[in-house]
Amino acid sequence: MKDNSRIDEVLSTLDEELPRALDRLAEFLRIPSISTDPAYAGEVRRAAEWLCAELAALGFEASVRDTPGHPMVVAHSPRGDRRPLLFYGHYDVQPVDPLELWERPPFEPQIEDTPQGKVIRGRGASDDKGQLMTFVEAFRAWKAVHGSLPSDLVLLFEGEEESGSPSLRPFLRENAEELRAGIAMICDTGLYADGRPAITTQLRGLYGDEIVVRAADRDLHSGSFGGLAANPIQVLVNALATVKDASGRVTLPGFYDGVEELSDELRADWAALGFDAGEFLSRVGLKHPVGEAGRTGLEMIWNRPTFEINGISGGYTGEGFKTVLPAEARAKVSFRLTGAQDPERIRESFRAHVRAALPGDCTVAFHGHGASPASRMDISDPAFAAAKAALTQEWGREAAYIGAGGSIPIAGDFKEILGMDSMLIGFARDDDRIHSPNEKYDLQSFAKGARSWARILAALA
Repeated sequence: MKDNSRIDEVLSTLDEELPRALDRLAEFLRIPSISTDPAYAGEVRRAAEWLCAELAALGFEASVRDTPGHPMVVAHSPRGDRRPLLFYGHYDVQPVDPLELWERPPFEPQIEDTPQGKVIRGRGASDDKGQLMTFVEAFRAWKAVHGSLPSDLVLLFEGEEESGSPSLRPFLRENAEELRAGIAMICDTGLYADGRPAITTQLRGLYGDEIVVRAADRDLHSGSFGGLAANPIQVLVNALATVKDASGRVTLPGFYDGVEELSDELRADWAALGFDAGEFLSRVGLKHPVGEAGRTGLEMIWNRPTFEINGISGGYTGEGFKTVLPAEARAKVSFRLTGAQDPERIRESFRAHVRAALPGDCTVAFHGHGASPASRMDISDPAFAAAKAALTQEWGREAAYIGAGGSIPIAGDFKEILGMDSMLIGFARDDDRIHSPNEKYDLQSFAKGARSWARILAALA
């Protein structure tokens, strides 16, 4: 059910309140809520309490919830008969090192003029305090105009995202009934590269492994043993080389089980983005795309699974030269997963492949580094079309459904534990320098982000 009767008033209120909204954001950014450093635990809690107070002042039933790590902030608007919406963001930030590369103190935010427009600079400006506050400012303007909040909103703001979210999954399980909604809104993403608004509708999963191949009980002289004794590096690279064939396809049995082709709607959306693989690679000093034959660039980074060797070591790697057969060799590998691929089945298949490549004198040990499935949202849900139309109206450019080559675990957690899809809508830009010195957030992203959420609220609530 749409309630657009007063959306123009809400948008006008957001425009009028922008200077004060920026003051509030700056106050929030001054709190050094670095979750990875125990020395800042008190500041992380202070940020949670600041948020809780802001939400309570707007009429939310808000609380700071303790966890074994940093606290969660949970808030509810009044209950009603609308489809519940869950809003997720995180208030913790990355460390600031190396401090000497910052042009000003990272927790003394300031608005600056740049050739691309005005920005607010400071740690957390884009990731994720500025994005999170686009939610809050939209709620604030809505209440100012309507006299009350939209009903059936659930807010979950996390304080451990930058340190791996160790408390999140247990918290979701313990509070599933309270947090479960019709759909989740996640703000920790960005605009497409050319500045158009986007809804991320699929995320690749990830499975990582470390392999250690051992042979002799010591490093061996290659003149005395070369050609006769097993060389763990050779054994390891032979095994890894045959995981892919010449066309770029992974050879593991059953690897492509569950991989899905693009829908016609997504294929058209992605084609309209005009992605140029050569231009994309030129940004990092490359120009020739590789990968799975017959696939477009966006398919390969958003919708196709991969196998990558992330690191390999063994033998003598110091200065000079040493002719040895090493006693052991190591490699770290990762698989990006799509569709309904099962990371555990792929783990079994990969490890069986490596074991089958071992000669009799070699042993292998594996050390897993996480395994999570891909996330794909059901864009046939009318909420997606409504949100897409709202973004298009606000930004004056056709919004797109896009994918993401990386992983955002929270979307998978919401799907697995709470049984709901997510809309990943954010307004960060590629040059925001998140996790780096001199992080910033465009004032346009902040202002139009809040206006976008107001339009989405009108469309959905």
